[in-house]
Amino acid sequence: MPEAAASVLLLRAGLALLAWPVYLLSFLGIWEPFCRKVFFPFVLEKLSGVHDKKSKKHKQELFRSLPDFRGPSGELRLLEIGTGSGSNFQFYPAGCRVTCTDISPGFQEGLSRNMKKNQHLRFERFLVAAGEDLAQVPSGSVDAVVSTLVLCSVRSVSGTLSEVLRVLRPGGAFYFLEHVAAERSSWTYFWQQVCFPTWKLVFAGCCLTRELWKNLEEAKFSELKVQHISVAMPWMPIEPHIVGYGVK
Repeated sequence: MPEAAASVLLLRAGLALLAWPVYLLSFLGIWEPFCRKVFFPFVLEKLSGVHDKKSKKHKQELFRSLPDFRGPSGELRLLEIGTGSGSNFQFYPAGCRVTCTDISPGFQEGLSRNMKKNQHLRFERFLVAAGEDLAQVPSGSVDAVVSTLVLCSVRSVSGTLSEVLRVLRPGGAFYFLEHVAAERSSWTYFWQQVCFPTWKLVFAGCCLTRELWKNLEEAKFSELKVQHISVAMPWMPIEPHIVGYGVK
């Protein structure tokens, strides 16, 4: 459909023109470090509040089965990738031992606030690490890994899932809730295509059109449950989501 492709390119150019200061800062090498350390943590904390309200029921349902994956000792050792400010803590079971990871240390203020609010958890440590490189976490050392709104921005989805499987003990589970590409024939997908380059630049590498369910199906989980849901966010092309878990 040449007309649709031309429309996407034209609208992309218009959006890039509106965002030209960001493109200029990126060209000068200023935007990326500022975005990861200051802008993105600030904006994500604000957006997370809206997203948490919209997705609360889905998260409650998703994390309800976490206690089923306690280890032989009776404890639940949980690793969260891309913890951000810790908005998921409220859904974790009492006594859970939590290790937090994030590529940016810029979330520390919000993270500390949520740690104080959730005294029912035992916080082990905070690691500055990307999802593709969890070398600081020993193999087979955790019962559950959690990722919410993270796989959209990792450099390698397959690399991240390989690390998830490495750190999980046999029988452990990977829990996820992620925004994904819309149906290709939909208007939402059209606007995802339009926004893709500028969105990725402004929001620290976030990719709007990843079909993450395919990556999960290709990973070597012994059991995989994936549900496609909608989480409506005002004026944002990230309504399509997937939620579920995979067992090692």
